[in-house]
Amino acid sequence: MTLYGLLLFAGVYCLAVASPGPGVAAVVARSLARGMQGAPAFIAGFLVGDLIWFAFAATGLAALAQAAYPVFVAIKYAGAAYLLYLAYRLWTAPSERVDDGKGADRGNRPAQLFLGTLALTLANPKTMIFFLALLPTVVRLETLTIAGFVEIALVICVALPLVLGAYALAATRARRLFNSPRAVRNLNRSSGVAMATAAVAVATR
Repeated sequence: MTLYGLLLFAGVYCLAVASPGPGVAAVVARSLARGMQGAPAFIAGFLVGDLIWFAFAATGLAALAQAAYPVFVAIKYAGAAYLLYLAYRLWTAPSERVDDGKGADRGNRPAQLFLGTLALTLANPKTMIFFLALLPTVVRLETLTIAGFVEIALVICVALPLVLGAYALAATRARRLFNSPRAVRNLNRSSGVAMATAAVAVATR
């Protein structure tokens, strides 16, 4: 694989990850309400999901994904239900000051966060379509070598956490502006609405 092709893929992929959508909305909403608590596990689910879709696209398993469409529909609704659950938790969260150290996630363990965002990503076949549309501009899939596969996977492993991590960090810093119980309550409920909106977007895609 040429360096130009790899850089082209990296640039387009970063733009795709940064584009507003259910994933970005979920990361921003959760970070506004919870800060960076649990963010690595939350983002890791998106990363593993993208790697799985990339593997499907690169190894020519798109037809299998289409054959298993009912499975992906079930995963999609499970992911939307998970986002609605997070929205409910945000809406009903206690109005604690952001800087008092009590805003940790009590009910969302890292494994739950990871599996939830993994389900969201696997429920979105458009991710695989993106890879199928972009990869041929970088390399011929029928001649993709193991080295080329690893290079693209490494780009995904670096780019996605950086982009979504930047969103999470920016939202966390903005969160520091909310110090009164009323402001925290409004922030939590606004984040809950944003999360519910992302759930609807996932369910209706």
